[in-house]
Amino acid sequence: MGDTALNQDYGKAGFGGRLDFGKKPCLLHIDFARAYIDKTCSLYAGVEASAEVAKEVLAEARKAGIMIVHTRVEFTPGGADGGVFFRKVPALKNFERGSPFGAFVEGLEPLPNEVVITKQYASAYSGTNLAATLTAAGVDTVLHAGWSTSGCVRASALDSCQSGFIPIVIREAVGDRHQAPHDANLFDLQAKYAEVRSKDEVIAYLRTLQRTN
Repeated sequence: MGDTALNQDYGKAGFGGRLDFGKKPCLLHIDFARAYIDKTCSLYAGVEASAEVAKEVLAEARKAGIMIVHTRVEFTPGGADGGVFFRKVPALKNFERGSPFGAFVEGLEPLPNEVVITKQYASAYSGTNLAATLTAAGVDTVLHAGWSTSGCVRASALDSCQSGFIPIVIREAVGDRHQAPHDANLFDLQAKYAEVRSKDEVIAYLRTLQRTN
């Protein structure tokens, strides 16, 4: 089924409604770890272009003065706190405590006043205080950037929706190791759980906030 027919089929079934940007957003940076851009790591995914876009959006978000949350993955050596996920994905050994692959990508490091959440599972919400932190800050919209589209980005966007936040996935600021799962997951997120918006749309939105702050 072609793209047009697929969109028509989903539309006829009642999928693909539209969510608008809210009044108080948060930028959620999901696992911008060196593992995904270091060619010596088994998790290398060739997603450097999305990191450059994320830097642009991050700069605009900081100018707008919105909450910024960064997630990172870290396991105890041996992965006892990783449970079934750690057993299912042997590559997660790259994120055992002390591994250089878990470090933030240069240019995407958190500032001292920005929230950092350490997680062991795909979703930024699983086993963390993210939902409570956003609720306490009055956030109504979560802008998602990070890696990978089919894994931690998808899981986090779904949980943003299920936690009552408007999920916006920044198309050019997310990436995956292969185009097919990347595209399929963006399609599914747009159809059912989130808004997939371009970098330009998100930056324009952030600049409206800059003018009002």
